[in-house]
Amino acid sequence: MGVRRSALVVTAVVAVVLAGCSSPDPAPAAPPVDEPVRGGTLVVAIDSDPGNLNPATTTSGAVHTASELMFNGLVGLTPELEPVPELAESWEVLEDGALYRFTLRDGVTWHDGQPFSSADVKYSFEEVLLKLHSRTQASVGSAIESITAPDPLTVEFRFTEPYAPLLQQLDVTEAPIVPRHIYEGTDPATNPANQAPVGTGPFRFVSYTPGAEIRMARNAEYFEPDLPHLDEVVMRVLPEDSSQVNALRAGEVDWLFGVPGAERAALEADPAFETLQTSINPGGSNCIMTVSFNLDRPVFQDVRVRRAISFALDRQQFVDRVLFGEGRVADAPISSGIPFAHVEDLENYPFHDPAQAERLLDEAGWTRPAAGGTRAANGVAGVPDGTPLAIDFLAFPSFNQYAELYRAQLAEVGIDVTLQPLDPPVFAQTVFAQRDFDTNIISYCNGTDPEIGVKRQHLSTNISATPFSNSSAYRNPEVDALFEQAAGTVDQDERSELYRRIQQIAVDDAPYAWVVETTSTRIFRSGCQQFGPSGHFAKTAYCTPPQ
Repeated sequence: MGVRRSALVVTAVVAVVLAGCSSPDPAPAAPPVDEPVRGGTLVVAIDSDPGNLNPATTTSGAVHTASELMFNGLVGLTPELEPVPELAESWEVLEDGALYRFTLRDGVTWHDGQPFSSADVKYSFEEVLLKLHSRTQASVGSAIESITAPDPLTVEFRFTEPYAPLLQQLDVTEAPIVPRHIYEGTDPATNPANQAPVGTGPFRFVSYTPGAEIRMARNAEYFEPDLPHLDEVVMRVLPEDSSQVNALRAGEVDWLFGVPGAERAALEADPAFETLQTSINPGGSNCIMTVSFNLDRPVFQDVRVRRAISFALDRQQFVDRVLFGEGRVADAPISSGIPFAHVEDLENYPFHDPAQAERLLDEAGWTRPAAGGTRAANGVAGVPDGTPLAIDFLAFPSFNQYAELYRAQLAEVGIDVTLQPLDPPVFAQTVFAQRDFDTNIISYCNGTDPEIGVKRQHLSTNISATPFSNSSAYRNPEVDALFEQAAGTVDQDERSELYRRIQQIAVDDAPYAWVVETTSTRIFRSGCQQFGPSGHFAKTAYCTPPQ
């Protein structure tokens, strides 16, 4: 079979029409080349152990990758980001967008046979998502007035003022629904069900062997007729890129979420495999690899140091050497995948300028020996004179190439960097709960609207132990107020101007350094077909036996 490739890179945001109307019918799927084959097992490689299989408690990509097939949101999103029915079969947008009323599917059951109802939706938001899911917490949580369940098949979201982006925030990535009967009266973050989840999704939990694999079986009671086609999905933990590629070539796995840059051309040319490129990932879309500065540390309380590090970063090298051309330089705090909010011509955006980085560090009191080497403090507030400019850099092991290049580029301007690779659960605890870091890198997924994934990085009320919230501990009351104003503004041109102002302030304050926008190339055995780009990537997939 020849190689067929499909591009699903999202470059536009679907406008939500705030009028009293019912939801659209799902867009018909393109007919497959061949009739879907029923049965079989899809083996998927994942690069880290998730440590948790409840996607409502975190925005961690590792957790969402491993668990989204077992859950649903109220709506799904097409590859064009149009909301379509999922647990909700229809909805109305009323009062100019201040009230959303959802009618739920009748007859849906949890994997343990218990009935799904509006009480599960209300509980999931109020007790889990608005407390533990950083994007939902910062966006919906700051705008919602009430969530009510007037009957078992109706749920209503009332906002303090019109709220435009809600329908983009209700899929399995942004708002997975969990069972009230299992979590109520417990701590959802530590409930043992997180290791053996019960969902409504197309696949149900079978087993989880930490550090090794997650096994899921077809949900025979799934509410979408004739889906899924596969009998089983097995996610195998293979941390090394080379191990994943070797397993794919040996026929031991069928699907890779990412392709190492050095291997991409050869794999794409091999007729045994096919590819799919997308900016939609389990855990979020339109992601920007972002350096966080711990603003609680004296060294980073001087904006000149933060800006110097940003000027020291050669972003194009990250695109070329780490991404092998797959992605683009981040030229603003908001992804270019959200065109109405993205700004390309921000003043003083710190593109690569090592000479400027050196001048700023000199001005901030970090002097460099005449012979070069590591800078030292000389009159820096809160830092004893002679203290070397030595910082740590925390990253997932899968981001090791970013870490190595970051260290090399900062060494050129006299900053000594110690790399500290941490698995996702430990990283989240160290950065957000303990705040024990100098700098780190996070794939902050922006979603399809700044409300979804950008606001949570900047809002001062979102400085918390919640993973992947405001990691820098950035505080600016003007930015807080502008985000709140933008959330309640329906006119898109007015929202665009508000986001321009937010981004200019963020660039001036430099709480983060925005490095690269990423896309991903999935690769899979050519006998497998009909994948989607999202966390439900295997819902419609099927595989023919290897020849």
